Amino acid sequence: MNAITLVIIAALVLIIAYRYYGYFIATKVLMIDPDRETPANKFNDGRDYVPTNKWVVFGHHFAAIAGAGPLIGPVLAAQFGYMPGYLWLLIGAVLGGGVHDMVILFASVRHDGKSLAEIAKEEVGRITGTASSIAVLLIVILSMAGLAIVIVNALYSNPWGTFTVTVTIPIAMFIGIYMRYIRPGKIGEASAIGVILVLLGVVLGPAVKASSLASYFTLNETQLKLVLPAYGFLAATLPVWFLLAPRDYLSSYMKIGTILVLALGIVFVRPTIAMPAVTKFAAGGGPIIPGPLWPFLMITIACGAISGFHALISSGTTPKLIDNEKSIPMIGYGAMLAECFVGVMALIAATVLQPGDYFAINTSAAAFSKLQAAGYKIVNLPQLSQLVGENIAHRPGGAVSLAVGMAYIFSRIPFLKYLMSYWYQFAIMFEALFILTTIDAGTRVGRFIVQDIAGKVYKPLKRTDWWPGIIITSGLVSFAWGYLLFGGSISTIWPIFGVANQLLATLALTIGTTIILKHSKKRSYALITLIPMLALLVTTVGAGTWSIFKTYIPKNMILNSFLMTIMIAIVIIVVVDSASKWSKIIKD
Repeated sequence: MNAITLVIIAALVLIIAYRYYGYFIATKVLMIDPDRETPANKFNDGRDYVPTNKWVVFGHHFAAIAGAGPLIGPVLAAQFGYMPGYLWLLIGAVLGGGVHDMVILFASVRHDGKSLAEIAKEEVGRITGTASSIAVLLIVILSMAGLAIVIVNALYSNPWGTFTVTVTIPIAMFIGIYMRYIRPGKIGEASAIGVILVLLGVVLGPAVKASSLASYFTLNETQLKLVLPAYGFLAATLPVWFLLAPRDYLSSYMKIGTILVLALGIVFVRPTIAMPAVTKFAAGGGPIIPGPLWPFLMITIACGAISGFHALISSGTTPKLIDNEKSIPMIGYGAMLAECFVGVMALIAATVLQPGDYFAINTSAAAFSKLQAAGYKIVNLPQLSQLVGENIAHRPGGAVSLAVGMAYIFSRIPFLKYLMSYWYQFAIMFEALFILTTIDAGTRVGRFIVQDIAGKVYKPLKRTDWWPGIIITSGLVSFAWGYLLFGGSISTIWPIFGVANQLLATLALTIGTTIILKHSKKRSYALITLIPMLALLVTTVGAGTWSIFKTYIPKNMILNSFLMTIMIAIVIIVVVDSASKWSKIIKD
């Protein structure tokens, strides 16, 4: 299969879906009102509620939702073959993920920017509201740990990559000050300066690596597992305009630009997909994902098709920034489809590698030795390692194989072959930016949730302008996911993250169904959220149960088993409670 065919089909499907299905949901189902005052204008406080240019909000939202999921999930799922992941990315995003994101964003805007749990309490009832609060907080913590472990595996002992990623933080702060005080409203100008500075960070990487500064940027796994929660705390505490929004905005357009360049590179190079359409691991027993194609494809790909984490951003930072409701389709539905395209590009970048090389990167030495006995052989890995300037074998987690795949495609363009080490480090930065922008927004959302819960015990903690409360709640959230990160690995964190993520999407779609039943002109419109909710419920509960009895209990992973059981129970409680509410609505 030629990769260019997959790119063209994906682009056409997503464009058509946005134009017709997205428009239908926005105008007919949600009945968006451009003349209605938004929370950003109603509660403008200069800190969390800030009316913001729609392109900046799109950039922030896309950057916040497009974390590791669309990059890492499709890469890991490539062990099943390229076709299952490709189909699920498109179907899931158009009919599930885009709908999920836009409905929850709309609901939060109409509920004064309140969190998913608060919306659930108002629309469904106290039981669902309380269950949602527990589930959301638990899933935020698991998600942050799941995303951060990918950065750890990509950046440890890599001073070039660590320097490049680190320097984006002061650059973002400078751009935040530039857009707010130095040159207000000059978004294009600020963007150009920011992008140039970020690219300069990649170019200066080799000089830093060769200098005495290298020791400051050569971090081991333990050090990175301490630094990342500290960054999350910083991002959750500082005003949104100072770090989070400009960093997300800058990285967002760099991400989109990189994906478009990658798509053009695929068109120009016309690489062939080396991975089979479906592999023997679809039946289970894979070296990366031990479970079978169903139900594990969906929870592995996660964010690229549908993600519960998006509900936290759609009811967290984003609704507090939207200046006009007419921007909701572009930000909610459009950003999800853009993320799906990122997932397709990631899948292609991973599957153009020879299967043996792909598995050699994404498995341990012991696991790959078994694959070699089964016929998987290394083909280009030594040459690729030499070109990127570091040993890329046995670095599981998906980030390295994606970076290698992207660099491989870029380097096949004439005259660019010998710049592959730069392309590789650029791709590592590109991935880390995706993930860090989700970590900062996710930690901030977690802070909002803890403030809502703690505010019921001590009211000042709920105030978003009270610094002691901000610091305490940000610290609690950062410590919680940092604790899981410190003691975990990709094999223990990612599966439970995937299940938690999809269970939250099930919960959000359940709440969305209630909202549509109560407020739309036609109750049949609720099918747009009900059908994907039922599909996710069956699939994710199946995957969670399989993981408990086939992976966690046999390995004596009691904490993982407990957390998985709690999450499944909470979602079932919410679905049952909501179904009772639906019955009453339909009868009235």
